[in-house]
Amino acid sequence: MAIKDVVVPQLSESVSEATLMTWKKKPGDAIKEDEILIEVETDKVVLEVPAPASGVLTEIVKADGSLVTSGEPIARIDTEGKGAAAATPAPKAEAAAPAAAAAAPAAAASAPAAGSASTAASPAAAKIMADSNVDPSSVSGTGRGGRVTKGDAVSASESGAKPAAAASAAPAQVSLDGRPEQRVPMSRLRARVAERLLQSQQENAILTTFNEVNMQAVINLRNQYKEKFEKEHGVKLGFMSFFVKAAVAALKKYPVVNASVDGKDIIYHGYFDIGIAVGSPRGLVVPVLRNADQLSIAEIEKQIAEFGKRAGEGKLTIEEMTGGTFSISNGGVFGSMLSTPIINPPQSAILGVHATKERAVVEKGQIVIRPINYLALSYDHRIIDGREAVLALVAMKDALEDPQRLLLDL
Repeated sequence: MAIKDVVVPQLSESVSEATLMTWKKKPGDAIKEDEILIEVETDKVVLEVPAPASGVLTEIVKADGSLVTSGEPIARIDTEGKGAAAATPAPKAEAAAPAAAAAAPAAAASAPAAGSASTAASPAAAKIMADSNVDPSSVSGTGRGGRVTKGDAVSASESGAKPAAAASAAPAQVSLDGRPEQRVPMSRLRARVAERLLQSQQENAILTTFNEVNMQAVINLRNQYKEKFEKEHGVKLGFMSFFVKAAVAALKKYPVVNASVDGKDIIYHGYFDIGIAVGSPRGLVVPVLRNADQLSIAEIEKQIAEFGKRAGEGKLTIEEMTGGTFSISNGGVFGSMLSTPIINPPQSAILGVHATKERAVVEKGQIVIRPINYLALSYDHRIIDGREAVLALVAMKDALEDPQRLLLDL
């Protein structure tokens, strides 16, 4: 018997531990090299753990919900395929693991019932199937190696695939006099988001300044070139790239808005790494556009599109969501008119973008209709004075209302 350990992938320096989600195989099952055996959830991303070799899974060392660290053995494979230890049962999750019950419900719900097919599913697909009460074993995967993709899950939910068994429902579901309640533990990501938001509100002196921007010039520019742009670059010309460019232009003029606090020191960053808040099946994530000042409009659009796609699939890496000197949150895609975004520590400011709507405004004494977007800049008043915050937001407004000046670095 030749034994090969399955180990936890390398985690980043900022992540000390992770939680095992749901095993997709059981002891005695034949497996192929690179087949996904389980997913590991950190407070930032979900990482897939592939089989390091083909053979038979002989032992599961760490059960669903266990806390694990980088390089820790979690299972063993007999690469000769003999499976002598196939009868070894999976251990119970360690009682000392406080986050054991916090393994993502969506992934847990995606595990097939005993005796059914064990089909791997992406985190996004697992979430969709769980929300739609679809039995994962009844869904055929079209992805690589039969993997269930997000598209497969959407099709199954719309076509009324076989409902998941009641036993696979989220835990702690009770009914009080016909009024049902369901208690679901937070995932590690959701718990970490909650922790960071509270930290931000407790440690920063947050103020928000607002302004309105006439988006007509950007809309005209986009309408004029969007078809040629997509044909040339293979990506749609959206609005977010203009907001990124406008933000960078303002940050260059007012560097303190791009700074951060470290104890009693202010760190002025000589680069512009812009975090873009993106919704994912697991919650809000903020991948970072590195050196955004050096990126073209096309490069920004391509990276944002890629971030959105991979966020939906749970494929963003820890490194892609680490760092950042300033963030942009676009609640407008969900229809938000106005909000006060919370700063993403250790950054000192964040721009909130909202839905562009036709509104009545006064120009030269006349009431006219213009496509207006309300911008909100939340900032840490400990290091950013109102003057710098207001002027930075005005600089963004000016750049958006006259986008040609972005090309001339004015």
